[in-house]
Amino acid sequence: MLHLLSDSTGETVSAAAGAVISQFEGLELTRRIHVFARSRREIDQALDSIAAEPGLVAYTLLDEKLADHLRAGCERIGVPAVALLDPFFRALTDFVGAQRGKKRPGRQHDVDLSYFDRVSAIDYAMAHDDGATSNRLKKADVILVGVSRTSKTPTCLYLAVRGVKAANVPLVPGASLPKGLEEAIGLGIPTVGLIASPSRLVQVRGQRLEAIGAAPGMNSAAYADPERVREEVSQARLLFDRLGLPVIDVTRRSIEETAASILAILRAHGEPAA
Repeated sequence: MLHLLSDSTGETVSAAAGAVISQFEGLELTRRIHVFARSRREIDQALDSIAAEPGLVAYTLLDEKLADHLRAGCERIGVPAVALLDPFFRALTDFVGAQRGKKRPGRQHDVDLSYFDRVSAIDYAMAHDDGATSNRLKKADVILVGVSRTSKTPTCLYLAVRGVKAANVPLVPGASLPKGLEEAIGLGIPTVGLIASPSRLVQVRGQRLEAIGAAPGMNSAAYADPERVREEVSQARLLFDRLGLPVIDVTRRSIEETAASILAILRAHGEPAA
């Protein structure tokens, strides 16, 4: 068991761990990724998981107090903990190169089945953008649902690069949900609602209208009208509640942060996630 812990999205610790593991022929480790560990409470939650499934802990934490708290917790549990980037930092500081046999730099980028999974996922994301083929939602690894400008498409593409087939279903005022959505949810396909603050949506939609040079009119005005946007967000929240969906507020999140939260939901759901 390998626990990877990060105070951010986990991209760095995952990539570094993958690079190290790739140097060991035939080595397979079960990985648990703990992201956004930015407080003692979140470190303690990770420690609870580590205690339940003991194993090597690798981490990238900028806050030394949190790192000390993690190391102390790992010592109590009786598992080793390593700051994954520290040896590299020391090497740069001392200007000394480490010696290692059978060096194979870049092996983590070898073309394997995961590469083709990513290609397939990207193709899927493009084919299923904006609910274009909603009758095939049950083939998705995850479905993202949200009103316009909640970053559904870029998040789907980011997930696709991680090998996750993500479909996106837009919520359009006055339009019915695609019948395939509730069927997919009933089949157990993980589905996540994306939401943003009305004020942020008004700002982003206004910028979008300017960018495409939309002519003034009822439809374009309604698209960025504060009252209409507030109603859209309210209805979306009611829908998510009715469907029992986990909800992510993307107002202040980057695409990477949103994707990391979705991957955490998939792991909790028991789905394979990068």
